[in-house]
Amino acid sequence: MFTPVSSRVSSPALESNILQYWKDKDVFHRTETEREDKPLFMLFEGPPTANGSPGIHHVLARVFKDVICRYRTMKGYRVMRKGGWDTHGLPVELEVEKELGLQTKREIEEYGIERFNQKCKESVFHYLKEWETMTDRIGFWVDMDDPYVTLHNDYIETGWWILKELWDKGLLYQDLRGTPHCPRCVTSLSSHEVALGYREDTPDPSVFIKFRIQSVPASNACMGWASDQRVPAYLLAWTTTPWTLPGNTALAVDEDAEYSVIELEQDEESQRLVLATALLDSAAQHEYRTVTTVKGSELVGIEYRPLYSPSEYGSDIRRFVRRGNNSATPELETVTEFQPHVVAADFVSMDDGTGIVHIAPAFGDEDLTLGRDKELNFVQPVDLLGNVTGDYPFAGKFVKEADGEIMADLRDRGLLYHRDVYRHTYPFCWRCDTPLLYYAKSSWYIRTSAYKDDLVSGNSAINWYPDYIKEGRFGEWLRNNVDWAISRERYWGTPIPIWQCDDCSNSVCIGSVSELKEMAAPEHEGEIDDLDLHRPYVDGIVLTCKSDGCGGQMHRIPEVMDAWFDSGAMPFAQWHVGGQDDVKKLREEGRFPADYICEAVDQTRGWFYSLHALSTLLEGEPSYRNVICLGLVLDERGHKMSKHVGNVVEPLPLLDEYGADALRWYLFTATHPGEPRRFSARLVNETLRRVLLTLWNVHSFFTNYASIDNFQPDQAPAGWRPQNELDRWVLSELNLLITQVDGYMDGYDPTNAGRRLQEFIDQLSNWYVRRSRRRFWKSENDQDKLSAYVTLHTCLVALAKLMAPLAPFVAEEIYQDLVCAVDPEAPDSVHLANFPMGDPSLIDEPLMEATRLAMRISSMGRGARSRGGLKVRQPLSQVVVRTRTNEERGYLELITPQVLEELNIKDLQPVADGSGLYDRVLQESGDKTEATLQVDNYWVAHE
Repeated sequence: MFTPVSSRVSSPALESNILQYWKDKDVFHRTETEREDKPLFMLFEGPPTANGSPGIHHVLARVFKDVICRYRTMKGYRVMRKGGWDTHGLPVELEVEKELGLQTKREIEEYGIERFNQKCKESVFHYLKEWETMTDRIGFWVDMDDPYVTLHNDYIETGWWILKELWDKGLLYQDLRGTPHCPRCVTSLSSHEVALGYREDTPDPSVFIKFRIQSVPASNACMGWASDQRVPAYLLAWTTTPWTLPGNTALAVDEDAEYSVIELEQDEESQRLVLATALLDSAAQHEYRTVTTVKGSELVGIEYRPLYSPSEYGSDIRRFVRRGNNSATPELETVTEFQPHVVAADFVSMDDGTGIVHIAPAFGDEDLTLGRDKELNFVQPVDLLGNVTGDYPFAGKFVKEADGEIMADLRDRGLLYHRDVYRHTYPFCWRCDTPLLYYAKSSWYIRTSAYKDDLVSGNSAINWYPDYIKEGRFGEWLRNNVDWAISRERYWGTPIPIWQCDDCSNSVCIGSVSELKEMAAPEHEGEIDDLDLHRPYVDGIVLTCKSDGCGGQMHRIPEVMDAWFDSGAMPFAQWHVGGQDDVKKLREEGRFPADYICEAVDQTRGWFYSLHALSTLLEGEPSYRNVICLGLVLDERGHKMSKHVGNVVEPLPLLDEYGADALRWYLFTATHPGEPRRFSARLVNETLRRVLLTLWNVHSFFTNYASIDNFQPDQAPAGWRPQNELDRWVLSELNLLITQVDGYMDGYDPTNAGRRLQEFIDQLSNWYVRRSRRRFWKSENDQDKLSAYVTLHTCLVALAKLMAPLAPFVAEEIYQDLVCAVDPEAPDSVHLANFPMGDPSLIDEPLMEATRLAMRISSMGRGARSRGGLKVRQPLSQVVVRTRTNEERGYLELITPQVLEELNIKDLQPVADGSGLYDRVLQESGDKTEATLQVDNYWVAHE
């Protein structure tokens, strides 16, 4: 027997009871244990870091993961959703540095790496309770009893195994490159990390610098004008990074372009400047006359005076030198001579600047590559902290702070032609907001570019939602792939398992703890079994070199791995994979690749990429089949949420006020997944009122009258089919709804599924129940009343199942009240029940079209009454309706009684364009766009 339910409900209180019910019945775990023979559906959980409190953006990702998993469970799958914790990386280190008041790596090392890493280990679970509470409270079912944790030895060991596999394939190498470098964190960043920190409209100095020509090769056609000592000649170059000028070792030109030699008078002295003819109008700041024009190739070989002579200011001078044949990679060696000169380069642009590019091989990958190719000098006047070294007037300054002093110094020496401000997009460290420096240094790389075609083709097999991400943001990233810089000069992370011999420089990559033990020097073998694989413990393990009987000592390189490597390793590391047999087992059991992953759009170049890259390099295929890519959550003003700005919305207060279902429903339906969304607590409340409370009121209406009449669902005779037109219509709409929602959910589209459910709830409440209300009150036809009860019960039970993935709490409560209360044989949770199946034979398209027309006309008529100040209880004589099609005109005969009753009007008169009444209405109205018109005692609904 049904129990009456109050129309007044507290969503948080209801959800608290349901949470306890799920725990008491162990419903979540039973979705796996009771379905061991069912096909597996695998979720890969992108792990959060618990050293920061969760925000509303974390709720967004977690509910989108949950909704698909709940749906697949109800579709008969055994869904595996193993939880995890991301515990390594610089964000953790920065929090600990702040807590300890440490500013530099030197201070960390003085504090002690062991003590520092212990603090990091403790901090990563600082907000664990808040994360668990939020996860539980929003109804996200994820297995946290046995989560993977990236700091565990088992996880690290699998990371080592992956790196060893790549090493054996020749995909791991060390190289000197112009690497994006954070001087605050004192470490390199990978290309996908750099992509996370770009800022638009960043101001930088725009300076035009004069380089005094010193000598010209005797055979050069420029000899005449350039060697005239009475009129000094300068090469004019442009840069937005004055701090790199002390590292200048060359100037680059386009050898095919035309350059102009112009003469101008400045400070009562004549001087000549050389710059690209195409850029004269934008770069020349004073009146001038053109002396001559030359080809860029004629400038090659010209020597000029250095702005800052390295030997004078205490900087080492090195030079790229080729050894062996000409194809060998040049090496840096210390030299004493220093003579900068002009070279040709194919990257010189004529879009801005002067057509002459300042080259500093110590900064920037293009400059470094050119330095190697042309065997240029290499001067590094900046340390890894970003401070100028040596005896320069601005030594000791951070590079950005040195800009002003460098410009002033060059101005005072007559070498600054012009300065301005240049605004452009510039990368900042996504962790600490420090401007990045492109700094030439040795780093370890994974050769992902060798697999570019495989990465691109593998992406074509992934289903992206929204689909434009596939070839857009993600596809473009893959097509422009560069090698992955994985080494970090830090402390708290997975140590790179490469040991190098002190004697013969041989290197080995260790792929497991057992291999480490096998190669360990005898005095260290006993330390391996219980060894913590973090720094500094693993640093102390010395290996014996086995290269050609060397027998020397091998020490581990000091770097740790990019934390994104940990993230990308999770398909294998969460199961402690250590060999291809383990991978084969994952495949056989359906645990690889994943059926589904979901994160925000900022992870396209983060987690999505690292998963895809490592899986492709390791196994030749993607590690996931379907992905929902979510837009960012913005505040109500459209600004990105940030703890620094203070506009992050904490979820728990919202959950305590409105409940999880309202928040979930709002996040699902307010915006399509890939679009940014402005978060509004007001709209969460509107969702609660308009959707969930409307549904609850229908549920309350049914249980109250069903208890009075002692209705039981089994009272319907076998093979019952509705005869009442309202019952036939709503069941037709219901079965169409089931088909549509199932299709949307199968297509990873909970947004349209939720919106379609909203439409039906509105129709059920504001048309079916309202027009059927008297049938429940005092129907003299028992069969008609029974039909109404059966119909409404059918709709509510189906709605509970359809809504269960999106609004799991209220769906459970309705299911308990309407199914479990009367059927002890039914599954004891809606989340263990099967997703509804539609009955196409009950779908009546003409009836639905007719009823929708009735609802539309009634809505327009009520709107006209409202504008005219006439309440519905005041009867009117006639409504006149102009239909748009013959089909609508035919439907009018069927729906006339409904419309007349809805509008309290005695007669409905259909009209066509050109009829006298219709024309008179339009003429007297004077407004052909008005939706509904009143003339005397007639009403016209007009579209």
